Amino acid sequence: MDFSFSHFPFDLVLFGLIAAFLALRLRSILGTRVGVEPASPAAPVPRPGPVIEGRAEPPAPLTDYDVPAPETRVGQVLAAIAGQERDFVPAQFLRGVEVSFRQVVQAFAAGDRTMLRERLTAEAFNAFDAAIQSREQAGETQKSEVRAMTSLAIVDAAIDQLAGAPRARIDVRIVSDQISLTLDKDGHPVAGTDAVTEFSDLWTFERLLGASIGGAAWRLTASRSA
Repeated sequence: MDFSFSHFPFDLVLFGLIAAFLALRLRSILGTRVGVEPASPAAPVPRPGPVIEGRAEPPAPLTDYDVPAPETRVGQVLAAIAGQERDFVPAQFLRGVEVSFRQVVQAFAAGDRTMLRERLTAEAFNAFDAAIQSREQAGETQKSEVRAMTSLAIVDAAIDQLAGAPRARIDVRIVSDQISLTLDKDGHPVAGTDAVTEFSDLWTFERLLGASIGGAAWRLTASRSA
């Protein structure tokens, strides 16, 4: 019997051992994963809230509207106004007052006479215009900013006659947080403060009832501290 190893396939055995060694190494590194694994979902990135000037701004407080009860004297006058003006709703009227208040305050500070003519009666406009003229002649500037409207309350109402036409008048107490500061020509403060301050004002609005042209809008006719 020939025990010669001249024909034994040593090269195949060597290659097989190398392949088995590589398979074992890959198995120890990769583990027993089979197939394609789904990618792990990325953690959602939280979306930051609105940030202004490097800090989160708190939500603006809601304005409190105070309307007299229907059984009160003022409530009965409001009902009489609604009887002659079908679109009159006290709460909607107060929303309009809030818009008008902001516009008038800004217009007075900026000397915007066009806006003031739209929102004021002739008598009230003359008073505001005289104050603006005095400020301009002194070289002063007004800085006003309404930061928040705390409350608006209807405190009185009446119907009278103006040139034979019914006229409604409503007094509204307005509580607001404002910055109000008057500066001289050199930029030095002469009145008010740049700190937020609470103001309480009593504004009187009037409107000709049943008028479709001229006088149909509610206009400011008087203003004073409350």
